[in-house]
Amino acid sequence: MAAADHIHSAEDARRLARRRLPWMVFDYIDGAAGRETGAARGRAALDALTLRPRILRDVSARSLAATLFGAPAARPFGIAPMGMCNLAAPGADLMLARLAARHSVPHGVSTVASTPLERILEVAEGNAWFQLYFSGDGSGTFRLVERARVAGYRTLVLTVDVPEVGRRPRELRHGFKMPFRLGPRQVLDFALHPRWSLSTLAAGKPQMANFGVDGFTFDRTESRARATFDTLRRLREAWPGKLVVKGVLDVEDALTLRDAGVDAIQVSSHGARQLESAPTPIDVLPAMRAALGPDMPLFYDSGLRSGEDALKALAQGADFTFFGRILQFAIAAGGEAGLNRLWDVLSEEMSIAMAQCGLTDLSRPSAAAPA
Repeated sequence: MAAADHIHSAEDARRLARRRLPWMVFDYIDGAAGRETGAARGRAALDALTLRPRILRDVSARSLAATLFGAPAARPFGIAPMGMCNLAAPGADLMLARLAARHSVPHGVSTVASTPLERILEVAEGNAWFQLYFSGDGSGTFRLVERARVAGYRTLVLTVDVPEVGRRPRELRHGFKMPFRLGPRQVLDFALHPRWSLSTLAAGKPQMANFGVDGFTFDRTESRARATFDTLRRLREAWPGKLVVKGVLDVEDALTLRDAGVDAIQVSSHGARQLESAPTPIDVLPAMRAALGPDMPLFYDSGLRSGEDALKALAQGADFTFFGRILQFAIAAGGEAGLNRLWDVLSEEMSIAMAQCGLTDLSRPSAAAPA
């Protein structure tokens, strides 16, 4: 039986990935800030939310279709930007791009992707958004913005919740750095996971592919603390397409962003990887929706592990949701077949939950929320 056949949930994918990945890579993907209580609170908050079951409604025909910036999407969830995805398996970036193309959903292309941003956009058949970090004095940042514009990206996602990279003890204990710096501990780790090590050796070690071309380098630990609302204003003036701001957890900040002319706001705690004591995103979502009103596009990521989780976020006020690390786990567990298998599982989970809640489409997902 193929590895993908053993994936019946996101937890299955994580369990298989934990076996196959070197410890330092698994903990880089899986870890959270501090003692990881923020991640635990986020999971507990999602688990505590309930949906509203309804009976005796004809739900035999159901649609997961959504609309995103006026364009159709086959699912109400997309692929969150994740750095260095090719650590999960060689070619992971393009596996995600092909998935995005098949389902007409956005693939968030990280500033620190392992594959050039132009190639990902091509393979995704235009279904890609470029995620941007401001760093240093911003000169390299704005060159990347221009590069994304020339490449044909139509949506830019500015991530604002990392003024400094959060301390994640699990990856620190392993000495995780990009690019890899190998010592005795890392060599032993790789030797004990030969399948990953040999395939990665054959493909070449993952690099941060969007740097070096324009005459500057990128340090993932470099301070991003100099970004301000004036930076946002300059970015809004420079970027002709849609502008999404990701990593927003404060209602006052959200209102300021709306007034500054952004096209969408993404509620996110960065998967609890930055600030252990950050508010739980799913608890912030209803207040954000109430303050912004019904017309401001509001997206959500952080901690989603099932199609039912995504339906909960939609019921709490999100217009669209994004899955992150569980997709990397599926790739690590079963390659592209594993990724496609988990995507089908997520879709089936949402469809079944919709049926239980009496929904045939997602035009009124709030109907699934308890009164």
